[in-house]
Amino acid sequence: MLESVQNYYGKVLQHSNDLKTSACCDVSSMPDWLKPLLAKLHPQVTERYYGCGLVAPAVLEGARVLDLGSGSGRDCYLLAQLVGHQGQVVGVDMTVEQLAVANAHLQYHAEQFGFANVEFRQGYIENLDALGLSDASFDVIVSNCVINLSPDKDSVLREAYRLLKKGGELYFNDFHNLAKRHGFADPRLVEDRPIAITDPKLAAKLGNTRFYSATYRLFKLDDLEPACEDHGQAVIYHGGIADAPHTFVLDKHHHIETGKVFPVCGNTYRMLHDSRFAPYFSFIGDFSQHFGIFQGCGSVLPYDNDNGTANLGACC
Repeated sequence: MLESVQNYYGKVLQHSNDLKTSACCDVSSMPDWLKPLLAKLHPQVTERYYGCGLVAPAVLEGARVLDLGSGSGRDCYLLAQLVGHQGQVVGVDMTVEQLAVANAHLQYHAEQFGFANVEFRQGYIENLDALGLSDASFDVIVSNCVINLSPDKDSVLREAYRLLKKGGELYFNDFHNLAKRHGFADPRLVEDRPIAITDPKLAAKLGNTRFYSATYRLFKLDDLEPACEDHGQAVIYHGGIADAPHTFVLDKHHHIETGKVFPVCGNTYRMLHDSRFAPYFSFIGDFSQHFGIFQGCGSVLPYDNDNGTANLGACC
């Protein structure tokens, strides 16, 4: 499996146009704020990009970020601009050809940004301990269409949990139950979309099978409950987060309007209170009362179907 992936991404793919599905390189939903950041990247880096949009949560200024499966370095160089000169981005990839592209342009991007805060390491995301990365040393870990390719996903999530600081998060695609097994008790779906199979031969073999690209955020918090429990709590978002002046989007079901009292479950309360988002919120209530499960907290497939309707009611 690893050899197949290395060959495909290192030798078969030479440009994003070589891809056979719409899972990667979707620019249709590219936000305006991202375009000037992309404009600063070297063309060779963007041409060898095979991910999905940009996997980057809010509030990264000064953060230490790890990118699992960093490829040509496109996401790393974008994240470098978001974390700023006081932050750091570390990219890990196993593909020699992709890392060669990423490393070839370190100086170019340092000159573009006015600072150097990116490094790349060759290795396997299943064996991060071999790379000398310390426990609880990252604020955020991202992965863009890579963990799905790993033959040992348990090791990847176990290592991610080890490397995160308390209140840190893994922001990536897929694997709900696997995430829970390794300590990420309440995975939150941020967004999803159907994937089109653009290769006719693949489409013929798959028949009615449907695929989705789904982005999750997983918080490293010890006290998260296995379900959305109602403790009578609420939060108020005061604004101040870049590109979110009117609404903070925690996940697909939590669009928190500025200045409005927003009822939340205990897990959502902790995700905001015990993380880097706390300075932007006021918090109402505690855990002294319990009113049961939030109405509408479902457990079926959470993705939108091809008609744009959700398969899951709002949670919290």
